[in-house]
Amino acid sequence: MFIGEYRHSFDQKGRIALPRKFREELSHGLVVTKGLDTCLFVYSLEEWKTLAEQLSNLPLSQKHSRAFARHMLAGAMDFTPDKQGRVLIPEYLRSYAGLGKQAVIAGLFTRLEIWDEEQWNTYKQQTEQDSTEIAEQLGELGV
Repeated sequence: MFIGEYRHSFDQKGRIALPRKFREELSHGLVVTKGLDTCLFVYSLEEWKTLAEQLSNLPLSQKHSRAFARHMLAGAMDFTPDKQGRVLIPEYLRSYAGLGKQAVIAGLFTRLEIWDEEQWNTYKQQTEQDSTEIAEQLGELGV
């Protein structure tokens, strides 16, 4: 289970250290892919296999299903963290998410998200302003 917000820096090689709290769960491998809202999604291998299976079962006849599966699967890379708990994020993924030197790693239960720190702060400020409306919409869904 991933929860919390952590601030980390990329080194000159494009590596970022995973929060210590999550290293054990991700020590056997992880997958990084293009996320939504211009961030990266990070999954444990086990969670990724479940998601990839669900994506592979989407109907090929539906344009949006094909597009979403391509978005999630084609850009994905699997990694094993080094002994310091770091992973090398390829340039194309860093570029997609607009990642600079400073990043935020956010835990969202089944996945981590990696955000550029400035983009995260902007996103967080906006969602905090909209929190009442968001809560009302979730209430309508039974959450």
